[in-house]
Amino acid sequence: MTIKSINNVPLLGFAAYSGTGKTTLLEALLPKLTATGLRIGVLKHAHHNFDVDKPGKDSYRLRKAGASQMLISSRYRHALMTETPDAEASFEYLLTRFDHQALDLILVEGCKNIAFPKIELNRKEVGKPWLHPSDDNIIAIASDSELDVRLPTMSINDLDAITTFILNYVNPEASQSNKEAACCDTLSPAFLSVKQGQKQILNAVNALATHETIPLIHSYGRTLAKSISSPINVPAFTNSAMDGYAIIGADAGREQFKVVASVMAGSGYDQELRSGESVQIMTGAPMPAGADTVVMREQANVDGKLVSFGDASIKTGQNVRQAGEDLAINQPVFDAGTLLQAPEMGMIASLGLDSITVNRRLKVAIFSTGDEVQAPGTPLQPHSIYDSNRFTIMAMLEKLGCEIVDLGILEDDESIMENAITKASSDADLVITSGGVSVGDADFIKNVLEKHGNVDFWRINMRPGRPLAFGDINGTPFFGLPGNPVAVMVSFINFVEPAIKKMQGVEQFVPHKAVAIASEPLRSRQGRTEFSRGFYEFSEESGQLTVRTTGKQGSGILRSMSEANCLIEIAPHIDTVKEGESVTIIPLQGRI
Repeated sequence: MTIKSINNVPLLGFAAYSGTGKTTLLEALLPKLTATGLRIGVLKHAHHNFDVDKPGKDSYRLRKAGASQMLISSRYRHALMTETPDAEASFEYLLTRFDHQALDLILVEGCKNIAFPKIELNRKEVGKPWLHPSDDNIIAIASDSELDVRLPTMSINDLDAITTFILNYVNPEASQSNKEAACCDTLSPAFLSVKQGQKQILNAVNALATHETIPLIHSYGRTLAKSISSPINVPAFTNSAMDGYAIIGADAGREQFKVVASVMAGSGYDQELRSGESVQIMTGAPMPAGADTVVMREQANVDGKLVSFGDASIKTGQNVRQAGEDLAINQPVFDAGTLLQAPEMGMIASLGLDSITVNRRLKVAIFSTGDEVQAPGTPLQPHSIYDSNRFTIMAMLEKLGCEIVDLGILEDDESIMENAITKASSDADLVITSGGVSVGDADFIKNVLEKHGNVDFWRINMRPGRPLAFGDINGTPFFGLPGNPVAVMVSFINFVEPAIKKMQGVEQFVPHKAVAIASEPLRSRQGRTEFSRGFYEFSEESGQLTVRTTGKQGSGILRSMSEANCLIEIAPHIDTVKEGESVTIIPLQGRI
């Protein structure tokens, strides 16, 4: 996705190699542009460290003393200097720092690896290669060379020609035309972004309406169908938070206390504690009537039936857990849609509940197609492949707690395929297959889908996993995933998993993401979302997550997925992530 404007303010860059004279050209252009009435903001990206402040100035001293943000203001201007020692600010974030209501145009010097409209600058004497052959975001060229290209060209020394081009670019009518074209390209059903595909799929599926009551012990991975409120106080009674001696807080200044009893967890002291008395008490044991404070055992000096606490600092109410401190009776605990895992199961058990109402398991039918696909365990025939995708998908479905209906490998026979698919659509909540459903494939499955369903064949703007089919068969949602093994998993994580979670009633649909520092350069192609297999780890030295790729990234290299613990997601507007820069990752633990 190309960033053409922000808050309706057009964006235009100057892309060139160092030494071409970008700053000099901008310095000469700005007076001509501002003379026409344009209000212009400029974003300059520097590859090296820089400091706009001067040593000795007050603002410089305050920054060096520890201010992470320093705002300095005068009658004529103000400036905000922000320290970013951990990660460089993103291009999109920097653009939001401008006051867009006060601008007609934002010019950018540098950032040539980011997708937004640019004029390429080139001088023969610099001896650098052309950028436009590999960058579709270059909309014009200013150089001192003769060129035979389709792009508009100007002399890099003709300031009036470059000014005229920029004024035409900012022209409201031309700007509106560009926006409409971009909108049509973006929303075409044959070419969707990852987010657009996710949105359309999630809008098309609904949570199951049926539920069941099951023993709590069997509820792991299920989704609550009804909200839970606490039927009791938690804790049920006021108790000691540690091993020690229970006393009356008002007696804290006494030199000695008489130990009148010892109370273990599960027992109690049935008399009211009097002034000057103490009860030895264990963690979790109920507090004696009248006692409100516990002094830890390590601070106690015991002499037969007497105990003293020396110089220990004692505060009334210390080391005591009040009844209902965690939860009061009727206080909400979990909402419907909560995914039940170990902490939730333990919490529910602490309320005394041994059964729970959950959404019914999602039943998913899965099959493979093609005479060239063989089941593992049989001799591999010439020109055939073993069916790996079905096993990959079934494993991910099992991880999500689905009930799996395995239809095996369907022959390339239209009647067999039609009977199997229509039966699956009536027996299951969701139908999934892989391969044979991309645009242009000549498979029998296409005819079946057209007869019994409403299925769209999409091209998703991503790699791997461009082809995707989604729709319904007799009202049952259907996914046709790509045929390449890695593309199957990447597509499943981004599209199928969120849909399944919504159908299960889970509130969090989309994959969890994190930010890591690239430990090696990463490349992508602008205009699409790139998912690389990666391995992230925690760096003791930097205190941050770092990530690297697993090596070759071919969509058929299944081993690269088994060696990965994350997907590295590179956004469409970026083609290069340098070593040390931030990048988004999708952790895979618990997902595949």
